Amino acid sequence: MSDDRYETGNIADIQGPGGWSPIRKHFGVESFGINSWTATEAEERIIPEHDEVPSGHEEIYIVIAGHARFTVDNEEVDGPYGTVLLVRDTAAKRAAYAKEPGTTVLAVGAKPGEAYQPRAWEMNAEIPAMFEQGDHQKAKEVLLKGLDHYEDKAGILYNIACAEALLGETDNALGHLREALEKQPSYAENARDDPDFEQIRSDPRFGDLVGAAA
Repeated sequence: MSDDRYETGNIADIQGPGGWSPIRKHFGVESFGINSWTATEAEERIIPEHDEVPSGHEEIYIVIAGHARFTVDNEEVDGPYGTVLLVRDTAAKRAAYAKEPGTTVLAVGAKPGEAYQPRAWEMNAEIPAMFEQGDHQKAKEVLLKGLDHYEDKAGILYNIACAEALLGETDNALGHLREALEKQPSYAENARDDPDFEQIRSDPRFGDLVGAAA
């Protein structure tokens, strides 16, 4: 439900593959990141281990259903219903796991003192399912459409290159891979053994790109 003053929705209705409910993207929130994840089974990983060094975000996690187990730099934090966990240190590795089915964790984040900028991971999170279904053309179209909406473009460019390589578009794939490696040279390690690039790996330009970045 919505009008000019407010909108409402339901986490379950927004939820997509992997139990992720892209709340920020669904509502078009521009001042902070907000998402939730729901587990279907006990011991399921809800939030993958990550840090926020690239974004500079403070993150707060709230257990809004069930019972979670958090890790912060390998230290376990019990998270029964109602737990609020704030991670200020951007370099701290954090993750969340479900201790019972139906556990839902809400995550909110932004960089202190700066206007919020959406991060490209929320775009890239939609892509693996398309690749698994063999719909590389759709994946490419989605990624190209979202490219200008994010500042951290390296991951999107890398995935565009993957899609184009699988589509047999060698020149385009190499061009986007070059752009991705210019922004994040560490992707050279991924590209070296990534099966998505199998069709173009024998092209000398591929070796030159990966070797130069490494």
